[in-house]
Amino acid sequence: MNNVWIRGVAAVLLGIVVGGAVNMTIVIGGGSLVPLPAGVDPTDSASIAANIDRFGPEHFVAPWLAHAANSFLGGLIAALVAIRHRMRFALGIAAFTMLGGIANAFMLPAPAWFITVDLLLAYLPMGWLAGRLALVLRPEPPAAAPA
Repeated sequence: MNNVWIRGVAAVLLGIVVGGAVNMTIVIGGGSLVPLPAGVDPTDSASIAANIDRFGPEHFVAPWLAHAANSFLGGLIAALVAIRHRMRFALGIAAFTMLGGIANAFMLPAPAWFITVDLLLAYLPMGWLAGRLALVLRPEPPAAAPA
């Protein structure tokens, strides 16, 4: 195996793990910034579903930030670890996290406005920003000359 392939696999794994850890940290800690309605457990989807009608717009800020940070930081880590195709790695992590967001939209009830804003602004745009930043921080190496 060559170094490019190993770094590519490491980039994807690190991007997913770091992004997921950031996501869960914000989701769990978000309740301390904007307290959830009494009796709601942010880690229990049944608790959220049973109480979603008690949520106001302010309760959706932390989930949106969690999803955006997941895509951005996971994509940035992946893009910085990868040797080539930094933007593809960043957008790949963002697309992967967006699949989770789409699944979440089907599993947990949420207002249509939140699902729309979340899916349109939290994933691919943040992955693109992460890819752009990675290219500034670590420009792509020149392509190898053809043999």
